[in-house]
Amino acid sequence: MATADALIDMPWEETEKLVQSLYRPESSGIASKIQGLLQAKQRSQEGWKLADGLLHSHDQKVRFFGALTFTIKIKQDWDTLSDEDATLLLTRLIQWLIRLVNAGEPPMVVRKVCASLVAYYLRPEGKWKQSIRHLILCLHEGVVVPNDLLERLPATTSVIGRLEVPHMLAVLWFAGGLVEEVSKTNIGGIQTHKFHERVFSNIDDAVALLHRPMVISPTSNLKVAKEAIKCFQSWVMYAQRAWIEKALELQPLRPLTPQAMQCFAVEDLFEATSELFTDILSNFSAFLTDHDLRSLSTILTSPQGQSILASLKEANFDAEQMSFARLLLAYGDATVQDLAEKAEDRLLTLIIHQLRGLLTCEGYAGIEDEICSPALEFWMTYTEFLIDSLFAIGEEPKPPWMDSARSNVMLVIEACWAKIQMPPHKVILTWDSDERASFRSFRADVEDLLQSSYTLLGLEIFGKFAEIALHSLRNRAWLHLEATLFCLNALSSAIADEDSVDNILSQLFGSSLFADMTNADEEIPTKTRQTAINMITKYTPFFERHVDYLPAMLNFLFESLKASTLANVASRAILSACSSCRKALIPQLGAFMQQYEVVLAWDSVDAYTKERVIGAIAAIIQALSIEGDQLKPLSMLIQFVERDVAACIKSMEASKAEEFQASGICALKCLVSIGKSLQTPESFTVDLETNQSQSTFWTEGEGVGLQSKIIQTIETVTGLMKWNSDVVEASCQILRAGYKESKAGLFVFPPKVTVDFVLASNLETARLDYVLDTGGALLGKHVVSSEVSLESTASSLLKHFIWLIGLMGENPSFDPEVASSGINLADRMVPHYLSSLMHEPDVGKLFELTLAGLMAAEIMPKRAATHFWATFVQKYDLPDTLASSVEAAMQQYGPTLCQLLIQNISGEAQRSELDLLAEPLKKLIFAQPRAKQWLLDALDSSTFPSQRVGATEKRMWLQKIMSLRGAKGTNQAVKDFWIACRGAEFAYA
Repeated sequence: MATADALIDMPWEETEKLVQSLYRPESSGIASKIQGLLQAKQRSQEGWKLADGLLHSHDQKVRFFGALTFTIKIKQDWDTLSDEDATLLLTRLIQWLIRLVNAGEPPMVVRKVCASLVAYYLRPEGKWKQSIRHLILCLHEGVVVPNDLLERLPATTSVIGRLEVPHMLAVLWFAGGLVEEVSKTNIGGIQTHKFHERVFSNIDDAVALLHRPMVISPTSNLKVAKEAIKCFQSWVMYAQRAWIEKALELQPLRPLTPQAMQCFAVEDLFEATSELFTDILSNFSAFLTDHDLRSLSTILTSPQGQSILASLKEANFDAEQMSFARLLLAYGDATVQDLAEKAEDRLLTLIIHQLRGLLTCEGYAGIEDEICSPALEFWMTYTEFLIDSLFAIGEEPKPPWMDSARSNVMLVIEACWAKIQMPPHKVILTWDSDERASFRSFRADVEDLLQSSYTLLGLEIFGKFAEIALHSLRNRAWLHLEATLFCLNALSSAIADEDSVDNILSQLFGSSLFADMTNADEEIPTKTRQTAINMITKYTPFFERHVDYLPAMLNFLFESLKASTLANVASRAILSACSSCRKALIPQLGAFMQQYEVVLAWDSVDAYTKERVIGAIAAIIQALSIEGDQLKPLSMLIQFVERDVAACIKSMEASKAEEFQASGICALKCLVSIGKSLQTPESFTVDLETNQSQSTFWTEGEGVGLQSKIIQTIETVTGLMKWNSDVVEASCQILRAGYKESKAGLFVFPPKVTVDFVLASNLETARLDYVLDTGGALLGKHVVSSEVSLESTASSLLKHFIWLIGLMGENPSFDPEVASSGINLADRMVPHYLSSLMHEPDVGKLFELTLAGLMAAEIMPKRAATHFWATFVQKYDLPDTLASSVEAAMQQYGPTLCQLLIQNISGEAQRSELDLLAEPLKKLIFAQPRAKQWLLDALDSSTFPSQRVGATEKRMWLQKIMSLRGAKGTNQAVKDFWIACRGAEFAYA
């Protein structure tokens, strides 16, 4: 294949063949190479000749490539053209347009030539102002008309009527492309205004061009009319931007709106017209007058509109029906206030009825029915408007239209209830994953609507669904029941007044619901049982207030554990119920223990179920006020865990890898669940005035042996599977379970247990970052709880991390997550364990790592390093000796810190990192007297990365941030300096 240099001198015939080969399927493997060679010729001075030459080809694809080359050359090499060259180029492009149109060239090439003319028009120095009139006259005359003769030639309106169809299409494509490309320009100030001025000089010609084809008559060419509608759409969307920037009046375009509406009556134009007005209503409704909106409402509610809607309801989702539906919804969004407030308006009432009708189309949501989701979005908007209106009214009487609007929402919810009903299982089996996701998504959106609507409808909607649920239960309408319970579950988070719903819930939970759900003889869909179980989780506080409903509810949940399809959700509900009702369930603790033993024998019970149920039992044990009473049941739970550990060891010895891992992980996760459930509930109040001594039951008394068993379990399983991330994470979670506690407990381990666990780790340990985080959490816990200082613990943890730093080659990018977690651990040591940090002989490795972290490509170590230095540079009340050590460290590392901060701020950082970097800078300026000199040295350094700012700008910026003294404005000053160093093109709103 020819080289790029050889291609420049290649004969036209050879070049043409090369272009043709680009479009051949067999050339796909070398297409990029061919394209590279052709682009090289396009970029060369021969590119202009290439474009012109290729347009002579008999091959349409080659001609298209020629027109494309003109576009590329205009955008790339415009600055190399003299005024005379530019004029000749325009003449040549128009000549080609005339020739191609008159020769019957297909749209693909004509449109691309029009695109080249648009690219020409968009050049900043372009003087081609009356471009639309110029093209109309040239195409009419069949030759290029000189620009200076335009004023003497006939008016545009008189010429348009004599243009042939191909000529009209070409001008429409150009006129539409012109404003579309102008709308894409992202320029500011004077240049934008000049563009608007040049477009405005074409508006009368554009209106004349669009007017004639949209006046529909028996002789109208519908292809031209359709292109005119699309072109009008482009002009209106451009007008939006120009109108916002106060550069264009809308009046010249508005008279075309009624003409465009007439196109609804033509079947072949209905889609294009619907798309036009959907776009206007969605993006620029201010363009339409009140009369226009009224006319649209008449069209929407006309017999034609009613017929299309009826077709939609019968699951006819063809293009015409969908375009009508989108238009109807756009109209609704644009006029939502009128639709809510003008209940007496006949047309608007009909439109509200139609909008509700979009939720009643046949077919399942997101599968056959494609319009229900966008329809639901409108009704969310409608509901939010009503809620905003209610809040705006405040204590004043409700307006008369509010009741009617509320009724609309109630009817919409009824339609949604029917729409979310699950299909028979055999239907679901035919759906693919995307279809299932679409149906779930619609149900989630209905959930959002229900939560919002409660503000409007209150107990009325709650009571209505409870009534439907009881009715469905009596009639054994299980899928109706599932949809109803789903709606009640959705309302749970919106209910604030507990007493108001308790009577209603009592009727439902006191019915045969739980007994029916437990009845194996009833053919109840699994989804219905799952939703019933979810309802228990959603309304757990009700059972806490009404414990007499607990036995039937818990019996249902434990029976549900027998089914593998229900066990997961049922175990979650059991944990939730036992956590909330722990005190009420204390008398049943023995029964729970026995039931758990039975449950473990069921095939349906997996590791997740075991974790949750054992955690549920632990929650009840936590409610026992006497520690001695907790020991026996907790010992029994730990025995269950030890069975899994024994199974783990047995599987390892039998070389059963999968069972070996599963048993070990299950044992640890069961301990995690027990530990979390034994934590003091958040609702528990601590008497701060009572000075009670800490119990020693778990640290020195009878409970010490049980705690030792837990520690032994962690050591055994992690010793076997230190490489397994699930094992390491679970072990860390067990250790952390006691960190939140304010008193001794089974899972409140001595600090040494955590320290030993951390010290046993190395770079091969899975989730090493989480292990280090656990060590940091230990230090943070003891700081918060004001216990005896753990200087030796902090020192041991720091030594271990510094050892890891050496293994990482003191490079944070070696393992960004580990580096980040280790730096965070060191951060936790300031100021409470600052003595341990400063007395560490190799602390310099830590400082060097944090400085390297400031320049790391990865965000995690950079974030950790900025926070560390923002903490370390501050002034603390320290003993003299320690204060001297800290000051010496600042004198050693302060200049480098400033150097690296300036390197980042002066352009090397990402914009998203600037707020992070501003924090240590602010603290440094406020706390360190020598910060100004260090920063000045960094700004004057030969390593300063930007050439865009000079000495004056640097000193002005330094003066500004020093005067701010760490105030919030420093962040903006940092961003401004970064933009100045990077260039204004990096600025954005």
